[in-house]
Amino acid sequence: MELHKLKAHELKELINKKEVKVQEVTNSFLNRIDNVDDKIGAYLYVAKEEALSKAKELDEKIGRGESIGALGGVPIAIKDNISVKGMQNTCASKILEGYVAPYDAHIVENLKKEDAVILGKLNMDEFAMGSSNENSAYKLVKNPWDLDRVPGGSSGGAAASVASFEAPLSLGSETGGSVRQPASLCGVVGLKPTYGRISRYGLVAFGSTLDQVGPFGRDVEDCALITKHISGFDHRDSTTADVAVQDYTKGLTKDIRGKRIGIPKEFFGEGLNDEVRKSVEEAIRVLKDNGAVVEECSLPLSEYALAVYYIIASAEASSNLSRFDGIRYGHRTKDFNDAVDIYYKSRNEGFGKEVKRRIMLGTYALSAGYYDAYYKKALKVRNLIKQDFQRVFKEFDAVVSPTTPTPAFKIGEKVDDVLSMYLSDIYTVPVNIAGIPAISVPCGKVNGLPVGLQLMGDYFREDLLFNLAYSYEQSTNWHKEVPNI
Repeated sequence: MELHKLKAHELKELINKKEVKVQEVTNSFLNRIDNVDDKIGAYLYVAKEEALSKAKELDEKIGRGESIGALGGVPIAIKDNISVKGMQNTCASKILEGYVAPYDAHIVENLKKEDAVILGKLNMDEFAMGSSNENSAYKLVKNPWDLDRVPGGSSGGAAASVASFEAPLSLGSETGGSVRQPASLCGVVGLKPTYGRISRYGLVAFGSTLDQVGPFGRDVEDCALITKHISGFDHRDSTTADVAVQDYTKGLTKDIRGKRIGIPKEFFGEGLNDEVRKSVEEAIRVLKDNGAVVEECSLPLSEYALAVYYIIASAEASSNLSRFDGIRYGHRTKDFNDAVDIYYKSRNEGFGKEVKRRIMLGTYALSAGYYDAYYKKALKVRNLIKQDFQRVFKEFDAVVSPTTPTPAFKIGEKVDDVLSMYLSDIYTVPVNIAGIPAISVPCGKVNGLPVGLQLMGDYFREDLLFNLAYSYEQSTNWHKEVPNI
């Protein structure tokens, strides 16, 4: 049995029935990483010793007849901007090279409490800034479906690790679509929860009012399983909501009769690849066949979301990244004259091109004379975009669109075309601006490359999104398609 090809809930069942040992499962994934990650580049750190030690501990507990946690023995990989005590946390940046996290993020505490096995830290765009995973300071991540193409970003390593069977589950983060976009390009399931559903404690900040941790899985059930166990209130993060967390796996049925789904006309206009459009339209027909009521709707202000996003996200990044000064921690230049020189040279040497670009954009937007014209205005438009969604959700249970306008593009294709790269997130950023949940599920292929269907829901209605996504998934075979890697 090739254990690395099984989904998380399948592995959990085998472990609970004592049909396999946790050490067998862990070794299967570690061997898979050894065999294929040289091609993919998903991992920046493989926690081999830590994973095998945890697996041995769990097998001993099971042998003694003791109970283990809800994720007991299930391997999980973590994006390298989420703190895991004793493991590196570089954010794929030279400025944090060698930095080892002294504490666990809230979500990692939850994973450990439920006895998950952490496989290691995953590659990403530097400080989560990018849509292609070409901005890592260490190495490229490649799309398992075509090694000449990008996996998406910034959580490209997290998506690619699941798609290439190097982990059954992974955790990424997203500020403007960095879970859903790579999920779409790599043919896996990715969830962006409601802002405040999951604690950001231990997640290195990029855009604090936009950032949110999100899971990747090979099917909807896996994502529903892990979401339950990483969600919830955390007193160390004042933005978390004290809202009851459901067992999302219990609402997974094909029955969606009577659910009202809106199709925003603004998400099907110019720039959408014709073959992607056909795949999404066919997916909508499946939802309709399963009992959903489908009607057109309008989100007229969504066209401004990308501009709003890049102003707000860059402004917050400029503020958040000011802490990396070459003095307190991280890279420090070797050649300096005074404290100002340390600050200037350390940041210049440590940060990559995209991070510098966004710091400069953000600093400009926050500067005297431009704050009102850019940042303040962006906040006002953000509020109007939220109101757009709130209006639509009074009439509809969910909204459906493509996740990305095109399938995965070639490595290097958009590196020098910044605007084209930013447009990769055109259908995902409105969700982050509004703070609502959304999920991407595989819904087709274009020239052998995966296409994603995006379902967006009202605040804290992850349960409904899982239900709709599961209904679609179980009516098609796209989630069974795997890359030949």
